[in-house]
Amino acid sequence: MTTAPHNTSWRFARATAPATRVMAGRRWFPGWAVVQHRGRKTGRSLAVPVAVIVTPDDFVINLPWGAATNWVRNVMAADGCTIRWRGADHRVDAPRIIDEAAARPYYSRLTWAIARKLFPADAWLLLHRAK
Repeated sequence: MTTAPHNTSWRFARATAPATRVMAGRRWFPGWAVVQHRGRKTGRSLAVPVAVIVTPDDFVINLPWGAATNWVRNVMAADGCTIRWRGADHRVDAPRIIDEAAARPYYSRLTWAIARKLFPADAWLLLHRAK
């Protein structure tokens, strides 16, 4: 049996999940992406919609349920994944878990305030675009 996270962001995620699954990764929804990865144990191809901040070199993903979720562990074990963002696939590598101080510069003041309110987290996943 799984339990809900200790913060309230799971309620927001549950309420918006159907729409997020449809929108994530599409061209007209730049704040959402789909992380495509492989299961560490099963080898199955998996995908999870995420809120993302994008720079020319990096993708930053807020982790409201922490760095120990299966999909994050899969990406870390594989040393990367593919992110579907704005209708295109982007190969990323060198995943790193970063803290609030390291994540803050990637966000505008408004985006940071919204993210902290809707998705309070103590960890973020930083992924570098593979060249």
